[in-house]
Amino acid sequence: MTKRNLLLLFAAVFTFVAGFYAGTSYLAAKADKIKLDFHPIRSEKMVNFPIKEVEDRKEFSTKVVMGYIQDHHDPGKINYPYLSHVIFSFAHPAENGKLLFNGEHARTNLRETVRLAQKNDTKVLLAVGGWFHIRGGETYPYFQEAIYNADSRTTLVNELMEVVMDEHLDGVDIDFEHPRSEKDAEHLAAFIKELNAMLKAQNKELSIAVYSKVDSVTGQENKSVVFLPSMFKDVDYVNIMAYDGQWDGGYNAANLSPFPFAENIVGYWSRFFNENGLPKDKLVLGVPFYAQPEDPAEAPISFSAIIKKGAENPDKDAVTIDGMTYHYNGKSTIQRKTELALQNDFGGMMIWEAGHDAEGAHSLGKVISEVLKESVEREKQLFWAKNNDEE
Repeated sequence: MTKRNLLLLFAAVFTFVAGFYAGTSYLAAKADKIKLDFHPIRSEKMVNFPIKEVEDRKEFSTKVVMGYIQDHHDPGKINYPYLSHVIFSFAHPAENGKLLFNGEHARTNLRETVRLAQKNDTKVLLAVGGWFHIRGGETYPYFQEAIYNADSRTTLVNELMEVVMDEHLDGVDIDFEHPRSEKDAEHLAAFIKELNAMLKAQNKELSIAVYSKVDSVTGQENKSVVFLPSMFKDVDYVNIMAYDGQWDGGYNAANLSPFPFAENIVGYWSRFFNENGLPKDKLVLGVPFYAQPEDPAEAPISFSAIIKKGAENPDKDAVTIDGMTYHYNGKSTIQRKTELALQNDFGGMMIWEAGHDAEGAHSLGKVISEVLKESVEREKQLFWAKNNDEE
């Protein structure tokens, strides 16, 4: 390839990537206060950088940014240009495998999310599961019963595929919280395999949200949640819920998701995937876009609400508001975590949840996107320098 042709190629690539990140509309929470039934142990996703084939190189790194949004949030207030995937949350499994939505407004918001996402080349996945169930209590017993029986398992697969096709979705996210035994893990793997076969036949994607597996206090593996390594061969992305550490041991809001906790989680999953011969680019590191109060009787609040309470708050990880101290991840911590994921060859970043982000320059989604974009630019420059030297 001549220098002139290579230069033209990279000019085209740069134009494509710049266009992908165009747009400065902001992410904003629908309300400052999050409902008391809010439970952040959930997943999200992020931004793609497709690059055309280059001499001796199939492509540059492709990273995702996956953002969960809850079904009651206004789809018009999500900053789609910062996301490669929106994960619409949640559809709820019944014991017989039937799929339940939280009223007609949830289906309406799903359709509007798809419409707006398609304008921004953002994919939309439907999340099934979550912590709380529409019929009350945890989703776990409903989901467990649905996947333990072959008939109800197939029913759930068919129900999901029907929604995917009818609503023009790009795939499904599984949020079974959590497999608590070898038998749970086996049935979850069987369900994932069956669903993945159906999705791949339609060129659709499958992701799974997973527990962090690391105790925030001791730093040791939590063996109460069980996954079969073989299951991860049947998913495209593994969204690691690297937050909610405040519940490990006695309640401590400071353990929500500090950087050392993320380091331990990244180390655990890197080793797990390496030991089992799994590609680490399936791993997606989750980050919280909410703040946890030191008093568990108080409700968490969004990062957007934190920013509204003080111009100095974006770069902090803790702040006191009206006498209550909240712990969160500020811009610097989110930047460091994104760099940590890149350094360990992860496939990208995940957000719980995109509706909690701040606007404009203080957007955490913007921080993540800029780090990923800079990584691609550095990779292109190194490749350009290497090929120049060879010529």
